[in-house]
Amino acid sequence: MDSLILKLILTPALIGVASLAGRRWGPAVSGWLVGLPLTSGPVAFFLALSHGAAFAAAAVVGTLTGTFAECTFCLTYAWLARRAGWPLTLGISCLAFLGPLAALQYLVLPLALLFSLILVALSLALRLMPPRAETEQKSDLRAREPLAKGAPPRWDIPLRMVLATGIVLLLTSAAPALGPRLSGLLATFPVYVSILSTFAHRLQGPAAAAGVLRGLLMGLYAFASFFLVLALLIERVGLAPAFAASILAALTVQAGSLWVLRHTAASAKPAQSEV
Repeated sequence: MDSLILKLILTPALIGVASLAGRRWGPAVSGWLVGLPLTSGPVAFFLALSHGAAFAAAAVVGTLTGTFAECTFCLTYAWLARRAGWPLTLGISCLAFLGPLAALQYLVLPLALLFSLILVALSLALRLMPPRAETEQKSDLRAREPLAKGAPPRWDIPLRMVLATGIVLLLTSAAPALGPRLSGLLATFPVYVSILSTFAHRLQGPAAAAGVLRGLLMGLYAFASFFLVLALLIERVGLAPAFAASILAALTVQAGSLWVLRHTAASAKPAQSEV
């Protein structure tokens, strides 16, 4: 019962705070924020509490592997959004995420090699994102201003909180049947970025959605660092020290990625001002 209460308090609090911060600082920052393990982190924590460190460690490796599928989601959505509306774009992007999971479930690599390949995949995904054409730059300028076409509805953030809590409860309950690796992979399903991207796409256009997805890809460096440290330590030092070290690693990397995100935005301003 104590574990259930913790799930019902911790999970919605994390996503609520992140959503408010993202709304305050714009689409790219909102995507960057949800790159943090706001759902998958609590899933790993509660799996360790309920099923032990060994089970959680296997799930953590699955979650780390799921970063590849998140890259395919981001690229699919960003490119397809330029030509299609958000319902079709979202549906195909979700299929692009789920498609690789069957293969990823059986991808077993040493942690160092897995992490290195993830860094390569993230860097490649960022390079393969759609270019910022003049029309996209104009849309990006609008994305930094108050929404002209309407604001997200009041139920937006409560919906995210409910979805996050539901996913944590579902995955931690179904974990014995799914197994640790598949549970970890499913924990990476991009629920929040799906919501953020579709709202940005619908209200501000495809460039704003691409901004969210670029932010997510930047944030996934911290995500991967969190789960690398957790996978290395959770069975060796115990739950609390492992999570403390993982959070510290994620926040350190996230601070660096924020600097890069701001530097990139600042360097784009002169070109945008000429439009």
